[in-house]
Amino acid sequence: MSAEPIRCTWAGDDPLYRAYHDLEWGVPNHDERHLFEMLTLEGAQAGLSWLTLLRKREGYRRAFEGFDPERVARFDEAHIATLLTDPGIVRNRLKVQSTVSNARALLDLHDRGQSLDGLLWASVAGAPRQNARASLADLPARTLESDALSRTLKGLGFRFVGSTICYALMQAVGVVNDHTRDCFRHGPLGGA
Repeated sequence: MSAEPIRCTWAGDDPLYRAYHDLEWGVPNHDERHLFEMLTLEGAQAGLSWLTLLRKREGYRRAFEGFDPERVARFDEAHIATLLTDPGIVRNRLKVQSTVSNARALLDLHDRGQSLDGLLWASVAGAPRQNARASLADLPARTLESDALSRTLKGLGFRFVGSTICYALMQAVGVVNDHTRDCFRHGPLGGA
């Protein structure tokens, strides 16, 4: 019988949390739709546990039409009112409205010839930042890069993009490798 691999302590024992940690968190991603999804989920998570959002993820994908920004940008107040009755998502008016306005901001960004992918990866000069944190206690809630990204996104009309949310997004999509040094995912994702 093989031993369980060592994981970042936040992964806990929940199978959904472990799968997210093992297969997705910290893996470099450049897919614009996935980045929009993760921006939405990180913003919706504010004040809640990440596990709550993972459990609602499929509900979000359904409610927000696979995170197609063109479709979400067309949601009107009646559609938002319907979403606020959907138990498959976090029913917070400001968070739901921010997803719609963020879809519009994303389309505006695309119209200018830019992308969320480009903005995220520019914060680390295009290559994942390889951190070597000893423990969960060593992970910052925000960094100078996430502060700058937050300011940029807010200036472009995005909402629920404070520095802490931006740093969580950067961790989630592999802009930074914040798996702890002892975690079995640290090395394969580029950590020394």
